[in-house]
Amino acid sequence: MKPKIKDTAAWQQAELLMQPALIRLIDNIRKQLEESVWQGTYQEVQTPYPGYHLRLQHQDKEFTFDLWDLCYQICFSNYRLSHAQSESVEVEIDTSLIDETGDVDWNRLDAKTKQLVEQIFAGLPAN
Repeated sequence: MKPKIKDTAAWQQAELLMQPALIRLIDNIRKQLEESVWQGTYQEVQTPYPGYHLRLQHQDKEFTFDLWDLCYQICFSNYRLSHAQSESVEVEIDTSLIDETGDVDWNRLDAKTKQLVEQIFAGLPAN
């Protein structure tokens, strides 16, 4: 599911945030994997739209996460994984990630991304 962005200003804000969010997401995943028993691999996918999945494996357990869905959770204040099943949901940009000059607030982006990645790993089974 691709989020529905309500206007041009929100679209520009999303464009500003998405690439930095993806970069921070991958970096935070790498850091978590270094301290984890889980093995992570990335897979390129073409459907339902081009993107990448993170596959986490440990022993006989495996979990897959869509990187775009994770970026959407970072960039939009009202996007949840349950929305991925919906046809379309209008999203709100998390404007706290944009500073007063209109640039990315790197500290807030780093903090939100780190929190999301930590939640993902905390939700994985211990064994």
